[in-house]
Amino acid sequence: MIEERFPGHPYLPYLLVLPSLAVIVVFLIYPFAQSVWGSFFITSFFGDKKLFVGLENYLELFRSPDYLQSVVVTLYFSAFVVVLGLAASLGIALLLNQRIGGLGIYQIALVWTYSISPAVAGVIWALLFAPATGLIPWLVGLVAPGYTLNWMTNGSLALLVVSLAATWKMLGYNIVFFLAGLQNIPEELIDAARVDGAGPWLSFRYITLPMLSPTTTFLLFMNMLYAFFQVFGLIDIMTQGGPGDATNLLVYNLYRDAFIHLNSGRANAQSVIIFVVIAVAAMVQLRAATKKAVYAR
Repeated sequence: MIEERFPGHPYLPYLLVLPSLAVIVVFLIYPFAQSVWGSFFITSFFGDKKLFVGLENYLELFRSPDYLQSVVVTLYFSAFVVVLGLAASLGIALLLNQRIGGLGIYQIALVWTYSISPAVAGVIWALLFAPATGLIPWLVGLVAPGYTLNWMTNGSLALLVVSLAATWKMLGYNIVFFLAGLQNIPEELIDAARVDGAGPWLSFRYITLPMLSPTTTFLLFMNMLYAFFQVFGLIDIMTQGGPGDATNLLVYNLYRDAFIHLNSGRANAQSVIIFVVIAVAAMVQLRAATKKAVYAR
């Protein structure tokens, strides 16, 4: 079969695929294998001595109240970012899909959030919520005189602010894909529903949502990856895991153990756990969502 498609060059397809495979092996598979192997050891402070301990690093993690608290915080944070982020993005995309004047300006203004780095997003939100000089505490003070909005000393409020910042950062990415999905829905289906007497809500529920299911499935997966792996810069700039570990997500806890406490074995174990959890959650999520996805146009 390969010889028919590439007459005289039977090995050409393998050569074309080889660079991609090399990148995957060198930058993904090999580092992950190193992490798995390193999670079975306790390493000295300077990294010159190793002691094989088997699964002790994993057992130590699940016996640690701080790590279990980090798991709970990450689950709350991820649920907020994924659910609220996708719902808000879809609502904004529906508005942007209307025929209104100046639509291009609105689209650019709402999409640009994804182009900035998480660290920059963290700086923006930290300045907005700065207790002494921020715009948001000042507005809250006007509405509720005498009340000081200090999220730096309130763990629940800090987690809420960080979650809002992370959701805002991802809005642009979600809006682009939802908008593309909405523009790919045949107008004939909407028109037929209107002729049959369906209102906006019924059209959205029985036509728009099912037709957007492939896009929604993809964004569920990407937002979950984002919430678990790509918010380190935002957390480091805004809270550094505080106050009182209220925003100490798994990825930030891994950073602390690896680069502050220099406990590479424990950090490797955490990276393996995060990878396994994400892989299992992604398979379950994609399997469940794909069964209900509508791919026909």
